[in-house]
Amino acid sequence: MILTKSEPFTKEEVDTLREQFNTYIKTVIDVEAKICSAGCDRHFDSEALLREQGSRQSDLWGGGIDVSTSVIDYNSFINVRPADNNQSNEILSPDLRKKFDELMRYFFAEIL
Repeated sequence: MILTKSEPFTKEEVDTLREQFNTYIKTVIDVEAKICSAGCDRHFDSEALLREQGSRQSDLWGGGIDVSTSVIDYNSFINVRPADNNQSNEILSPDLRKKFDELMRYFFAEIL
């Protein structure tokens, strides 16, 4: 189940998001609008949902969180965007990576 919000996820919502992969939750964040879409099977599912809601491609970045270890990652195929100076699955820009990390900690404060 995909949940999309601009407020932190509750413990109950995190439990629902875990249903897809048990210990891992995939996320796509609009780093400018501060909206997180989580729980997708593939990052492009959440990306498409956010685009339909008006997010700009250049503001959308993917990653996830390992719920068992509380490790945040910055890895998604949607991050490969040479036009946005990102030639990798990883978010390469230190500033953008920091912003993504801060937003992940905000959205998943219940488990971090």
